[in-house]
Amino acid sequence: MSDFPRWKYALVAIVLAFGIIYALPNVFLPVPAVQITANRNGTVDQALQQKVSDALTKANAASTGIELKNDHLLASFANPDVQKSASDAIKAALGDDYTVAFNLKSTVPGWLTAIGAKSMPLGLDLQGGVHFLMQVDQDDVIDKQETRYADDIRSLLREKNIRYDSVVRNAQRGQGVSVVLKSAADRTAATNAIAVEYPDLALREGTDTGDRFPLNASVRPDKLRELGLNTIRQNLATLRNRINALGVSEPVIQQQGDSRIVVELAGVQDTAEAKKIIGATATLEYRAGYGTPQQAMDAARSGIVPPDARLYKDHDGRPYLLSKNIIVTGDQLVDASSSFDQQSGTPAVSVTLNAAGAKKMLDFTTGSVGKPMGVVYVERVVETKTVDGKEVRTPKITEEVINYATINGVFGKNFQTTGLRSPKEASELALLLKGGSLAAPVDIVEERVIGPSLGQDNIQKGLRAVMLGLALVLLAAAIYYKLFGLVADVALFFNLVILVAVMSAIGVTLTMPGIAGIVLTLGMAIDANVLICERIREELRNGSTPLAAIRAGYDKAWATILDANVTHLIAALALTTMGSGPIKGFGVTLLIGILTSMFTSVTVTHAITALIHGHRKLKTLSV
Repeated sequence: MSDFPRWKYALVAIVLAFGIIYALPNVFLPVPAVQITANRNGTVDQALQQKVSDALTKANAASTGIELKNDHLLASFANPDVQKSASDAIKAALGDDYTVAFNLKSTVPGWLTAIGAKSMPLGLDLQGGVHFLMQVDQDDVIDKQETRYADDIRSLLREKNIRYDSVVRNAQRGQGVSVVLKSAADRTAATNAIAVEYPDLALREGTDTGDRFPLNASVRPDKLRELGLNTIRQNLATLRNRINALGVSEPVIQQQGDSRIVVELAGVQDTAEAKKIIGATATLEYRAGYGTPQQAMDAARSGIVPPDARLYKDHDGRPYLLSKNIIVTGDQLVDASSSFDQQSGTPAVSVTLNAAGAKKMLDFTTGSVGKPMGVVYVERVVETKTVDGKEVRTPKITEEVINYATINGVFGKNFQTTGLRSPKEASELALLLKGGSLAAPVDIVEERVIGPSLGQDNIQKGLRAVMLGLALVLLAAAIYYKLFGLVADVALFFNLVILVAVMSAIGVTLTMPGIAGIVLTLGMAIDANVLICERIREELRNGSTPLAAIRAGYDKAWATILDANVTHLIAALALTTMGSGPIKGFGVTLLIGILTSMFTSVTVTHAITALIHGHRKLKTLSV
């Protein structure tokens, strides 16, 4: 044993120190808090902090601290009851310019956070939160697609100089686009052009009446199914980007069936705010300017708007007339990033369009140099109110002109959108645009709320299970294997510490299945020490000296320990890579636990045993 290398002692010391330091943040429990975030018209500054403080004082809701962060304000409280009262008071004081939501404030000391040590995020079943089952509006997908095809066919006929009377969507959804041509020759030409340009459309000639030659273009069923699946995928990606950007730890966002999405947000306790987070959409519309500024003022005063125009206003209430026809929209953007305008130095968003959007923008700007173009910011938020004891959900759409300027040159794929009020607003808009708008609206058909008290009860039960399992294993090992059992107990304790440290460091979310994985890991970890102790006993029975028995016990047991743990690793890896939700959480915990137990059961116990017996003359062993 005296030849146990010093570098292994150093390795054990470093790993144990790492485990203690990075597991320590889990001792500091978070406290209830209320987070205040500014919407487009609000600002987070010292004045807001004072306003929140005054509102809390007036409502007799004592705060344990109000912290001003970069983009939000966080007020902490002693218990959930005060947190609820404070949230109501803050909402009443601030109005619609701010989002007020429940949160948890970390109490981990600054010196630990400075080295990257953090506590494990808790899952929905431990921390509480909300569960939503959402239905995607597939009818909206059909509406958008048919409207888009109608605009594209109209543009195609103009480009090919094919005479037509009208291009309109049929009244019944899913029946496609009705095209009326001037002559049979025009209909033939239109059929050929549409078939080449849009192969996903099924074309059918109608009954001729006089000088009207109808043609119906409907979307093929396989294309509609593909659009439905793509809509689900785009909504999943959009929701992930949006929720991840908001900092919700380890959200669960999964497809269920052909038209539903499951969303679980741990730590979110306010269902109204959660609905606002997942249901809001924000995008841009680029429209041609219409008329003069005076005409816009007259239309705003009289309420009379030209039939092919729409009236919009900017943040300051100035009216603008813009064309009803949209040049491109935000869902045709493939990339967006916040930047600054090189000429004016004001915040801007640099956008990149896809091929279809780039062609439309290039065609428009080619013939519109010197003419105005407006950029409209469109936000859709679903508001929830209780009327006569029933929950009523109403979509609220906000449309605001953020930029109205003259086109000075031709552009297509890449350009900048200016007119934003702050770099923060530009960054948020770029994030929403890059994540994309929801491809179709979603309706919440089921919701469940797991309160923090239930989550706390789960935590207490989980901790009791871990402590009880650990205590029984420690007691059994100490009684059966005496001194070597006590060494195994010390290693088992450090196995738990290192396991928690690794899970905290890499950000694994702790759930009830994760706690089950920890209990199972502790139960299996002692197996390696059982093999080592039994091998040492066998060597002693065969007449080996104590030191030789210890050396042989570790050397000969290692192959068996490795074989047993490799099979466990394969099973845990399969659960981690192929499972999802609770199964994946169990697999991740089990995978990390097997690796840490192999280290502590062999290397750590070997180091402790070497320190105790390595430089002594022994006649017998307590094993």
